[in-house]
Amino acid sequence: MKSVRNMAYRVIIMPPAKHRLDRYVDYTMNILKNSQAAKAILADAKETKKRLSVVADSLKVCDNPLLAKYGYRKIRMQRHAFIMIYRIQAGTVIVDGMFHELQDYEGIFANELHLG
Repeated sequence: MKSVRNMAYRVIIMPPAKHRLDRYVDYTMNILKNSQAAKAILADAKETKKRLSVVADSLKVCDNPLLAKYGYRKIRMQRHAFIMIYRIQAGTVIVDGMFHELQDYEGIFANELHLG
């Protein structure tokens, strides 16, 4: 019988995903002029990162066959319409993509990785 894992995953937000998050926050703060919403997006991203450290291996693999081939999964933020795309490697969760859920995020991400 397998023992229950006591240790949480380490979660790393890679620069391209961090850059996109920063752009969404900047847009909300400076274009929409809503600092409260910008802070809420950041707080939701932090909570999602924390949640990923526990549930990463239980979430569904991406639908895009090319992303699935490389083990990419996705998680939706709880209070905002954003998706993080990540992979698990050697006990670490690596978030490579961050998108608004209304985008063709799997297609865009596959193209960015030159998989599509």
